[in-house]
Amino acid sequence: MRLSKAVLCAATICAGSALAEDGKLTIELNKFENTDTGHCRAFFLFRNETGKSFEEFEMSLAILNTSGVIDRLLTIDAAPLPVARTTLKLFEIPSTECTAISEVLLHAIDACRPQNEEPLDCFPIIALVSHTPAALVK
Repeated sequence: MRLSKAVLCAATICAGSALAEDGKLTIELNKFENTDTGHCRAFFLFRNETGKSFEEFEMSLAILNTSGVIDRLLTIDAAPLPVARTTLKLFEIPSTECTAISEVLLHAIDACRPQNEEPLDCFPIIALVSHTPAALVK
């Protein structure tokens, strides 16, 4: 009886660990807002369901215009990203009206390091969502 309880307990711990490893870091482009100075402010939500807090998270974005041509590249530092939290980050896209953006390409993750760990390749754990007219893609 004790052995089966131990096995059940170990299986439960392993299942919880697997869920944390399979968790996603969802990057959501929630909305655009034009500023008075002619910039587009982008509201991003980072939903961290990975089981890890990230002390470094820097991404490089390509902003495509309505013709599908890369208008500019932006590097965005979104850290820190606490575990099991949704974090709001606002970024300005200089000299660009929001309606001029057709797509935002996540083309590189320049830094991704969980707290007290070595850097990771975070592309496999990233999920992208957009609630704007512009697609958010990788």
